[in-house]
Amino acid sequence: MVSSGTATVELPTDEQILIRREFDAPKHLVFKAYTTPELVKRWWSGQRGEVTIAEIDLRVGGKWRYVMVAGEGFEVAFHGEYREIVPDERLVSTEIYEIPDQGDSPPTVNTATFTETDGRTTLTVLVECPTKELRDTIIDSG
Repeated sequence: MVSSGTATVELPTDEQILIRREFDAPKHLVFKAYTTPELVKRWWSGQRGEVTIAEIDLRVGGKWRYVMVAGEGFEVAFHGEYREIVPDERLVSTEIYEIPDQGDSPPTVNTATFTETDGRTTLTVLVECPTKELRDTIIDSG
């Protein structure tokens, strides 16, 4: 297990990443921060750059896409499709890294669950990769 701030990262299998983070907020607000473009722009890049595009079509079959300009000036983009949506409870979507001049990465399937206890929310994200190599690449990217 690895800890980064209040987040923990585990590797349950060779193809999985499990991330947990607790927030001092009710789950409906954490879900809103996770699914509202204006709010995603405020947190998604962390300290790595600025989110310039956050598009979210929040419906099963709907697409999402985030673009960030990293601190070094290069553009990083990801996109995917929503497979399951249970408001304030669960989101399942694909995630694809857009690799400049190389095409797209293989998709991961990400399942985010929002669990509230005493007004605090635990966000759990299970990232399922098609290969150990992709999992390791994601882990190595920080």
